[in-house]
Amino acid sequence: MGTRAHLSSNSIDPASVPQRTLATGASMPAIGLGTFGSDHVTPAQVAEAVRGAAACGYRHFDCASVYGNEAEVGAALEEVTSSGVRREDLWITSKLWNDKHAENDVIASCRQSLADLRLTYLDLYLVHWPFPNFHPPGCDVTARSADAQSYIHENYMTTWRAMESLVDRGLVRHIGTSNMTIPKLRLVLRDARIKPVVNEMELHPHFQQPELFKFVVDHGIEPVGYCPIGSPGRPERDRTPDDTTPTQDPVVVEIARRHRIHPAVVCIQWAIQRGQTPIPFSIHNYHANLAGAVSEPLSESEMNELAAIDRNCRLIKGQVFLWKEGQSWEDLWDPTGEISPP
Repeated sequence: MGTRAHLSSNSIDPASVPQRTLATGASMPAIGLGTFGSDHVTPAQVAEAVRGAAACGYRHFDCASVYGNEAEVGAALEEVTSSGVRREDLWITSKLWNDKHAENDVIASCRQSLADLRLTYLDLYLVHWPFPNFHPPGCDVTARSADAQSYIHENYMTTWRAMESLVDRGLVRHIGTSNMTIPKLRLVLRDARIKPVVNEMELHPHFQQPELFKFVVDHGIEPVGYCPIGSPGRPERDRTPDDTTPTQDPVVVEIARRHRIHPAVVCIQWAIQRGQTPIPFSIHNYHANLAGAVSEPLSESEMNELAAIDRNCRLIKGQVFLWKEGQSWEDLWDPTGEISPP
């Protein structure tokens, strides 16, 4: 990825980190640092993690306006580039929040993220959720937008046209989707002038999404996986009694023992070798996660063992984005293979 100035002695050479080649030919580091921690850590702590992660070799940072910390992260990124890391060696993602889907709001929201992050362009800008439904910070799982609605493709494409204009204006290099399903993506791919290069989605050993994973890969879209270790710090509203923890799975624990690494690192290695880009968030263990990306790979038999522990356990269910009474969170994810009706 280029310059490696001012790296500490225990840092990892960014050039050794695997890369994903996007449909445009651009290279994206195959592991990033997530920055969603607003429910349990302060913006200052997230910014300090960004500084530390950059010092140890991270070059990919996944941000979003709704995380409420882009100004602090931006100050940290400015320090990173001032220390000798070139802007072109960084990969910075941000996301459009649900209450900014209107055409004019898309432009304004992107410009605000750029100002907060102290950047002149974003490498990647995502539509965070395919619904305009939003919720106040800290709400419980029963919260609903007064004007919540289902996925309406015509409305989404109005948002997408504005996303495309961001590329035309040079404000973003690439655009992508997040929290999408196969039937929704089929329509976007049919109608988009600029195709999404990434779909960000929940991916971990207990939620492998094989059909969606295959669909995006087959269509030249890179899968970026959030919650790659099972999101132990996720908000309480996202927790349900049936949730499982991949880092406590006996198969993951045994592979970790064999390799003398933490079970979380096994999840990171599995993700990268499978072909997705994990974006774990940590304020303490980011070095171990990055080290896992460049260490001895898991064996084929270990990858097969991990493929067999999928429990179809979605941890981020999205209940707050439902649009009518009596719904189940499954309706957000088109379980029948068709877009759920209004």
